[in-house]
Amino acid sequence: METKRTFTTEAAGSNLDRVVNAGLGRLTHGLSPASLLFAYLDWLMHLAFSPGKQVQLGEKAVRKALRLSLHLWDYARDQAASPCIEPLPQDRRFSGADWQRWPYNLSWQSFLLLQQWWHNATTGVQGVSRRHEDMVSFATRQVLDIFSPYNFLWTNPELLRATVEQRGENLARGTMNLLDDWGRDVLGKKPAGAEAFEVGGNVAVTPGKVVFRNRLIELIQYAPSTESVRPEPVLIVPAWIMKYYILDLSPHNSLVRHLVDHGHTVFMIAWKNPGPEDRDLGMEEYRALGVQAALDAVSAIVPGQKIHAAGYCLGGTLLTIAAAAMARDGDERLKSVTLMAAQADFTEPGELALFIDESQVMFLENMMWDQGYLDARQMAGAFQMLRTNDLVWSRYVHDYLMGNRRPMNDLMAWNADATRMPYRMHSDYLRRLFLNNDLAQGRFEAGGKPIALGDIRAPLFVVGTERDHVSPWRSVYKIHRLADTDVTFVLTSGGHNAGVVNPPPSERSSFRIATKMEQDRHMDPDTWLEQIPLQKGSWWPAWLSWLGELSGGPTAPSPMGRPEQGYNPLGDAPGTYVMGE
Repeated sequence: METKRTFTTEAAGSNLDRVVNAGLGRLTHGLSPASLLFAYLDWLMHLAFSPGKQVQLGEKAVRKALRLSLHLWDYARDQAASPCIEPLPQDRRFSGADWQRWPYNLSWQSFLLLQQWWHNATTGVQGVSRRHEDMVSFATRQVLDIFSPYNFLWTNPELLRATVEQRGENLARGTMNLLDDWGRDVLGKKPAGAEAFEVGGNVAVTPGKVVFRNRLIELIQYAPSTESVRPEPVLIVPAWIMKYYILDLSPHNSLVRHLVDHGHTVFMIAWKNPGPEDRDLGMEEYRALGVQAALDAVSAIVPGQKIHAAGYCLGGTLLTIAAAAMARDGDERLKSVTLMAAQADFTEPGELALFIDESQVMFLENMMWDQGYLDARQMAGAFQMLRTNDLVWSRYVHDYLMGNRRPMNDLMAWNADATRMPYRMHSDYLRRLFLNNDLAQGRFEAGGKPIALGDIRAPLFVVGTERDHVSPWRSVYKIHRLADTDVTFVLTSGGHNAGVVNPPPSERSSFRIATKMEQDRHMDPDTWLEQIPLQKGSWWPAWLSWLGELSGGPTAPSPMGRPEQGYNPLGDAPGTYVMGE
């Protein structure tokens, strides 16, 4: 009786803790206050016992004040005098001519000097752990950005001029925009303008059929648009943190249509948007019911041919796991593997790692345990924190103070069509990949047995993007050290989404490409960046050329589905799972 009572009490206490943490996590958008508090305590205590650092910071404050004073003296004599501090290349807030006039030049230069001083204050303190230093520096920068002169009417000359010229109409429009956005958010509606992009209407319109369905995926086979096709089909594995049609947006920027129009038979996985009933689906189920089931279907529909498999973001990581498991088991159906903005080693995942530690994962797990999944809104908090200037403050100024709506495009509409993450899968992903780095360390299990990425023998085509905040390209580049096969690596301009959705012709885009053969020596990413020449345009033609070299000669297109093997066409693309809210 005592044992039963103790067990019941412990279970009740644990559940109570989970409920409390889940509620707190919703208030903080899934961010753990404990992680940040411990980081600041670590920094503050070590700074308190670092008199040398304190003296250094005092000297820096005096020097910065002197630099600003000398600049003001030069400006009084010559209004074309160069500023005493320049914004970072990616910071375009203060580039307008109005910002170069008195007193606004004083405000933004003072702000940047203050921001620079705080960076000095939060870094280089002896004894502070690297992780805590990064967290404190990052969080302090976010707080300072709130008080940027760019964000306020009376300190932003461009806003003041627009308000005077328009007699305040911009503020009236901005208020209406704010109320509209607030109402849409409360009601769970998509952002303004997103209704102009309809899945199956003007996005995700490449013709095809759903040829397989299980509880987790629909498999789409796209109709050929050429008289002959390459014999090896292409299977695309998108991330389930996003809906698949980022790779089949409008006809002009659809990667699927581009492949089909160049003579490839293309299959696409469309993931189901999970609900509470899917809470126990883990990474193993996503591999078996997702990638493995899709490969089996493609092999039955196009028999006797190897498969070009391509994975994007989290889908690329899952494809890497599946490819390693297949290599371990002697399954040689993969002709090649393409990984787009996908990580296999998570030791340096960029600033996203600031939101992933034991405390943070505990918060997310409790939120997911309570509702069975992680909601898209709860994921958005961390991603917005990574780019507050681009995703928060610039929108606040442009939409609510300037009163202008940015035109909605297909990529923005897709980004608003978010999905959920099942409890068990996301917990597996955060703990086994991010926290423990099991995949790169050879501890990750698939089918009940460990896998090794070095077992993969299919040639790899790996894409990293220069401004990727989700999968930093140097982290993606680590596949060179993990794979014992030929690796063709592409570094393309753009970010995590726009760098991948990069159709030709593209005058503003550029990329670097080089192949490391299995026997070649390793080159570190910075040396690679220096030595590999820059090419103008989209990376898509380079990928198609690479696929072509690994493919056979043209042949007649395969039928849509294969009923005699149990793969009947179940309906037109884009299918039903992509419509799930």
